[in-house]
Amino acid sequence: MKPNPKDYRPNVGMMIINQKKEIFVGKRIDHPSDFWQMPQGGIDAQEIPSIAALREMEEEVGIKENKVELLTESQDWYYYSIPKDLAKTLWKGKYKGQRQKWFLYQFKGTDKDINIHTEHPEFSDYKWVTKDFLVPNIVPFKKDIYEKLLEEFKDYL
Repeated sequence: MKPNPKDYRPNVGMMIINQKKEIFVGKRIDHPSDFWQMPQGGIDAQEIPSIAALREMEEEVGIKENKVELLTESQDWYYYSIPKDLAKTLWKGKYKGQRQKWFLYQFKGTDKDINIHTEHPEFSDYKWVTKDFLVPNIVPFKKDIYEKLLEEFKDYL
């Protein structure tokens, strides 16, 4: 049974790979554990997901549109639920989790083009990792999505 989209916050995710096919991950500033994730962010009302992805990429990690090339996007939306105690406070209890459209980008810049110290920082650190790093190091409720993304984007990794 497919989840009701109205119960899940619209969101985009960005898998950004470098020339070595390593994947960009950031360490969340608001999470005490050692979890790393790919950038993601909300879609504004009436915003096209592909535009939201570029906006969020610049807002979260400072990477500008001219430093990436879109390789592909997920065929479908991915859904994940957050723990119930977190759902009560996050987004004022309006959503059970997020539904995400994912975009895969080739990074054409250098580390000088990355800035995690943005106006509203989300990450305390970042690094480039192999695909094997992703699933074991993501918060548990997102593991399923990361496994599916690695499968969907495998021809590029």
